[in-house]
Parts: sequence; structure tokens; C-alpha cells
Amino acid sequence: MARLPSVDGPFDGRHFDREIIVLCVRWYLRFKLSFRDLVEMMAERGLSMAHTTIMRWVHHYVPEFERCWNQFARPVGPSWRADETYVKIRGKWVYLYRAVDRDGKTVDFRLSARRDVTAAKAFFCKAIKVQGALPRTITLDGYAASHRAVRDMQAGGQLPAETKLRSSKYVNNLIEQDHRGVKLRIGPMLGFKQFETAAITIAGIELLRRIHKGQFDLRRLRLKGRSAPAIWNAVLRA
Repeated sequence: MARLPSVDGPFDGRHFDREIIVLCVRWYLRFKLSFRDLVEMMAERGLSMAHTTIMRWVHHYVPEFERCWNQFARPVGPSWRADETYVKIRGKWVYLYRAVDRDGKTVDFRLSARRDVTAAKAFFCKAIKVQGALPRTITLDGYAASHRAVRDMQAGGQLPAETKLRSSKYVNNLIEQDHRGVKLRIGPMLGFKQFETAAITIAGIELLRRIHKGQFDLRRLRLKGRSAPAIWNAVLRA
């Protein structure tokens, strides 16, 4: 396997080369592969590792990968479709708040133990902070707590009064369909054990989906025609 150019910092002192770490983490987050699937795939390349090693890489490197890629994030549109879906952690259901814009680009996500007004407010505040911009339109389903959260934020000045709030199951089909991509990847993982590591793993899944959707502007890196490993290496070096 070809060696990537040097990347300083996060990979120093690791037993395995950085390109192996990045490859395993991004394949795990993007495709329906288990840790043991990746162990077997690496074994065919002459590399012996434990499945827990790859698990630790995912938990350790996803925040760093997010930080690097977010330098190149494109802004999303001002019309947001927000909804919640369910994720199981240690046998109990928790709530994954998510939003996309009218073109299906991911706005943000937030994992929450509760589904209430406070959780919805926390999600919208996080999304606004990440995007650095306020939505002009927010489309929700009929769940009352989310509508109240938006109205409370308008009353408190966190959202402008002119932000249009609407309820439309038809329009919100876009976010409900987008949940599928995340849920299809989570399904083969057979449930999470801890809330914190679940949030990190889901952040990685969302990052890979944003990359797949073309939500990053890499033109200044001049990577046209380059392979995925070369692109990742350039982003992590930036």
C-alpha cells in the first residue's frame, strides 16, 4: 500500500502508519463494515490488529477529523428541515436530532437522552453556532415540543421574529429520508454501549455523509483528480 505524505501531530507514536489508521476509520464510518470485517481485510494485507484497536481509533480520531474538515465546510441554505430519529444505547432508546437544508445538505445533528423543549433548543442553538448563520425558515413535523422550542427562542432573541416556522409532513420527507443513510450505517453496529462514544461515532458517520454530499470546498488545496487517501492527507495537513 502506498505511503501518504507526512502528517504531523495526532499520529505521532502510533504503532500503525497513519494511512492505515485513516483508512480503517473512514471505511468503518462510510461502509457497512464491522470492526472484525476490517481486521480481516487488513489481515489480507499482512497487517495483524485487534478489533478494539480500530474501535479506539474511531473514538480518538473522529473529533480531530471533524476539526480538520470543518475548515473547508460550505455554508448550507437558510431553509432548514428538522426532525428526530431514534438510536439505541445499552438497550435504551435515545434521540438523534438532525436537520438538512432544502437541497438535502446536512445542517447539524445532536444526540440527546430526552425528547423535549430543552433538547430541541439545545439542538437549534448548536446548529446555529456551527453554521454561523440563522435560518429563515424552519420546517418541523407535528411534535409540539419542537415548535415551542422555536417560539421560545424567538421570544428570547435567539432567533429573529421573522423566522418562518411551518409544519409540513410532505416537505419534511426530505429529512426523514436523510435519516435512512445514518440509520443504515448504525444498524450493523448492533447498538452502542456508551452515550459519549455513540455521539462520537455518529459524528463520524455524519462527517462522511457530508463529504459524500460534497459539502466541503477543497479548491484551494488543488486536489482535482486525486485519490481519496491523498485528499484526506491534504485535509489533515491543512
